[in-house]
Amino acid sequence: MIGRQEEVRILQEKYAGTEAEFIAIYGRRRVGKTYLVDETFKGQITFRHTGLSPAEFRGKNLMKAQLDHFYQSLQLCGAAPDHRPKDWLEAFFMLEMWLQARSELGRQLIFLDELPWMDTPKSGFLTGLEAFWNGWACYHHNVMLIVCGSASSWILDRLINNHGGLYGRVTYQIKLSPFSLQECEEFLLSKNVRYSRYDIVQSYMLLGGIPYYLGYLKGELSLAQNIDRLFFSHQAVFRDEYDRLFASVFQNAPVLKSIVELLYTRNAGYTRKEICDKLGFSSGGILTKELSALIAGDFVVKYVPFGSSKREEHYKLTDPFCLFYLHYVRQRSGLDESFWADSQNTQPVVSWRGFAFENVCFNHVAQIKQALGISGVRSTQSAWSKREDDPEGVQIDLLIDRDDHVVNACEIKFYSEEFTVDKSYYMKLMHRQNLLRQYISRKSSIYQTLITTYGLIHNEYWSVFTHVVTLDDLFR
Repeated sequence: MIGRQEEVRILQEKYAGTEAEFIAIYGRRRVGKTYLVDETFKGQITFRHTGLSPAEFRGKNLMKAQLDHFYQSLQLCGAAPDHRPKDWLEAFFMLEMWLQARSELGRQLIFLDELPWMDTPKSGFLTGLEAFWNGWACYHHNVMLIVCGSASSWILDRLINNHGGLYGRVTYQIKLSPFSLQECEEFLLSKNVRYSRYDIVQSYMLLGGIPYYLGYLKGELSLAQNIDRLFFSHQAVFRDEYDRLFASVFQNAPVLKSIVELLYTRNAGYTRKEICDKLGFSSGGILTKELSALIAGDFVVKYVPFGSSKREEHYKLTDPFCLFYLHYVRQRSGLDESFWADSQNTQPVVSWRGFAFENVCFNHVAQIKQALGISGVRSTQSAWSKREDDPEGVQIDLLIDRDDHVVNACEIKFYSEEFTVDKSYYMKLMHRQNLLRQYISRKSSIYQTLITTYGLIHNEYWSVFTHVVTLDDLFR
């Protein structure tokens, strides 16, 4: 298994224990939650069941279908034919009885995948799950219950932060995040896809660190050929993935998509008030719920721009797949099956790579801090811009404000060769530093920092940068 070493260690440690365990695993759809459990516990799962996607049952009796499917899972695991449960209380009771008959067989691992899908309106699913855990499973020290869900906000709100009968019942939670660049490289090599790090970063700009998406790349094709095949060909695999992604994860998919598509229009994101004004939402609990769902699902991050108060929190779209889809795929009405290969050296794509690389860096702040030798220093990070008294404006791609009284003002450049600082650029950086000086504490130092692909050419102006972070650093 690529990556996930810490998650595997924890799961195996819990399995080897002598207490009842209730473990919740959540994360973005396609990130590999099911694969993690299946690979960690090959041949050890006593009972497994996967909820049915609500997207396939519009206008139908979804609760009945879910219960019928649960009964079928019981039979597949060896339960004797009986009768279909009429509700979730009975369904979980049938599971209890079957597990009770096998109690002498040692550790009993129950794996319920896509748990949020089972909780259909007015179904009483949570009541059944509560009765199963509180009334039976938690008293049997050989029971280990693992639940997964792509609707991360459901797992957090209804399970982990439950204020009813399941309050405090989850014994451990795992948020499964997308792969880092290093893990993407390892994964691609395992699939015999031997791309340069320059191309792996570009694949991350489009697909993010999502193993399911990366698994579609073919080693005999260039990255550009693969992207055309996956997004722009006549039978493109991912042409409808954006709509499927939201329909399968979120109950209120149209609203969530409207928020994502607004956030896409500004690289720095929007404040809560701006979102309300532009989309006509009230500022009440509904918007809070939807924004929390997007954050929990790794689509959006919330941050406070440098020098701003908490009331000016921004919400920024960071999911690479959504960003690429909205920028290039959604807008294309005709079929140009070699669009991406033909566009590699065009100025719009070159400019897009620059913005996309900024997003890659935002997703690898830990690696940047490691390269700077400040992994153990607390910090906040954000973009920063000012236009006061400056017609051109001043922008810092990434600003790392450290507790050790240093501010790293990071310039991010995605180049195909080493970067060169000329006199005009040097003057621009000095102007930016002088402006930033007005907004930071007098006891803080400013370190101009370059994050780029292949480093910096040493000339008379290169020393304006205190630190240089390269692609290899991002792959640590």
